Amino acid sequence: MDNREESKVALVSGANTGVGFQIAKALVKNGYIVYVGSRDLQKGKAAVSELGENAKAIQLDITDSESIRRVVETVANQYGYLTLLVNNAAISHIGKAGRTMEDVLGSQRASIAPINELKTVWDTNVFGTLALTQAFLPLLHKASSARIVTVSSALGSLGINANPENPYRGNFDAVYGASKTALNGIFLSLAIDLEHTNIKVHLVSPGFTATALNNFQGTDSVEEGSKEPIRVALAEDLPNGSFTGPAGFSGKDHVLPW
Repeated sequence: MDNREESKVALVSGANTGVGFQIAKALVKNGYIVYVGSRDLQKGKAAVSELGENAKAIQLDITDSESIRRVVETVANQYGYLTLLVNNAAISHIGKAGRTMEDVLGSQRASIAPINELKTVWDTNVFGTLALTQAFLPLLHKASSARIVTVSSALGSLGINANPENPYRGNFDAVYGASKTALNGIFLSLAIDLEHTNIKVHLVSPGFTATALNNFQGTDSVEEGSKEPIRVALAEDLPNGSFTGPAGFSGKDHVLPW
């Protein structure tokens, strides 16, 4: 039986909290069956208890190839395809929790950033994200039309940071900010790679959202900051290879410069 048209099936990584949770919530509300990926399964189960019966908690660590393999196998066995992959899982540093955003970014400047910290953050934000995506491509190809939505950041935009008039360019660090630049490059490459297939690729920047990534110093509530990622996750008509951000920051067309 081909159940492809019966259900839209999504997986959201890092979905037990923050922007990922808000995306999962919106997808469930719009009729998706949503796998809520969480490194800690108990936290995933707690999130799912708030999301309802169309949400399924699943243990997922995108830096662990065995964890990725088990998740792909579960989705394959239960549905045989994936309609939407939302790459949301990310880390901003590996130092001790509770440091101010300024302290973290100050320690991650290119002149002094510890290489092991850079490797660890990039292992999640860049390599883990691509590893999860590559693993799910066969199931995405089995959907009638599929999308990959990757949560990036305007902080990774070379165009924005190259502009001396950008007041925030001092925040473009080598560890987190540049990991989003690398992520953008790889997923633009993927969009080009897949442009003649049934899969579209989108990159999206949330607002400056108060989450654990910035010690909750963001200026937007998580609900406000999640609006653009939710818009992109639900939109089925965006052009392949898009990079967008909140209207208040990027303008009414939402398009961000690479």
